[in-house]
Amino acid sequence: MTKGNWLQLKFPSRPENVAVARLAAAALASQLDFTLPEMEEIKVAVSEAVSNCVLHAYPQGEGPVEMEMRVGEEGLFITVTDKGQGILDVNRAREPTFTTSRDPDHLGLGFTFMENFMDDLEVESAPGRGTQVRMRKKPADVYSKAAGEEPS
Repeated sequence: MTKGNWLQLKFPSRPENVAVARLAAAALASQLDFTLPEMEEIKVAVSEAVSNCVLHAYPQGEGPVEMEMRVGEEGLFITVTDKGQGILDVNRAREPTFTTSRDPDHLGLGFTFMENFMDDLEVESAPGRGTQVRMRKKPADVYSKAAGEEPS
């Protein structure tokens, strides 16, 4: 069994639930030694992943979003899953400024933020079967300890 704490959430793809997901991720992440800037990066990455579910997964209305989080010695792991329409071309969707939205306020930077703010990002999707986003982040001083350095 994996050591550490974990949390699972399931909620409808409503805009107001983006904040709930953000807060849940921050609460669980606070069990590790993240800096305030790292906590902000985690919250932004989660906001982007869940917002993608809200904006793109279910064009005909609401659908379920599942979020699983785990903290342990390897850092914070977050998985956001929807069962919506999926992404036709994941590689293209991960390109900066790519968006399928006609709303000029949607800049297409969600995956770019997730990739830059987290240590690892994996995206799996299939048309008609949904999307799963997996992210991982370690606190900065975890890297120092692993390398045998003292935190400054």
